[in-house]
Amino acid sequence: QVQLVESGGGLVQPGGSLRLSCAASGSIRSINVIDWYRQAPGKQRELVAVITSGGSINYADSVKGRFTISRDNAKNTVYLQMNSLKPEDTAVYYCHAVLSTPYSGKYGQWGQGTQVTVSS
Repeated sequence: QVQLVESGGGLVQPGGSLRLSCAASGSIRSINVIDWYRQAPGKQRELVAVITSGGSINYADSVKGRFTISRDNAKNTVYLQMNSLKPEDTAVYYCHAVLSTPYSGKYGQWGQGTQVTVSS
């Protein structure tokens, strides 16, 4: 069974930084895409950043220039470096991956989420 485990969330002041990690474990054959989503209270879940196995990257307009997504394929881990954080970045951040195992075709897997709170 594949698991995605996020870490690195917390409370930070406006203008501060956090780095989120998403580690995939289990019987993984390949990971095609890993993305970060976030969901603020009362709002829909939104896509924040995407990185593909080929290294293609995209960001939501609201985080461009402030957030950086990267991946360590050897560790099956993806990072989201978040700088110049704003109160409106406050949300639960979720990792999502499109992956396959030796026993399945491609499917989507979600992590449990990690809370990020930006407040003075």
